Amino acid sequence: MTMHVRDFREGDRSALIALWKACGLTRPWNDPHQDIDRAAQARDATILVGHIGGALAASVMAGHDGHRGWIYYLAVDPAHQGRGAGREIMEEAALWLASRGAPKLELMVRTGNQQAEGFYEALGVEREAVTVYSRWLKPAAGPFGPRGHSSRSDIDR
Repeated sequence: MTMHVRDFREGDRSALIALWKACGLTRPWNDPHQDIDRAAQARDATILVGHIGGALAASVMAGHDGHRGWIYYLAVDPAHQGRGAGREIMEEAALWLASRGAPKLELMVRTGNQQAEGFYEALGVEREAVTVYSRWLKPAAGPFGPRGHSSRSDIDR
């Protein structure tokens, strides 16, 4: 079947979050509604959605930080995986980033996600020799930190 790719519309929200959940992309510390809102309101970000037969079957969030293009939430409905939808929506995201002057596309894959690693490598995305560091800028609500751990920093452990 042919996939129609277009910009996210508010009416896609429920199906988009359901797709992210079906693909194992959501995490308790990342509210998908807030992630959608931030991308929808940003000048240098977009969410592209792919529909097959009238149903939302693929998505990708892309953003340009002024230095590099970034890919997030690339998802393909498990019923449509292995048929080119991921490759197509990834190419659309690359075109979107290139049109905004991004010289390079980057993305992060969680450690141990061999399926995603294989997918990206098959697309010619190269593994970089970098380590990602992060720090939460918003305090966690309640006694637990953003990942359900004690709110003490990892340095204190």
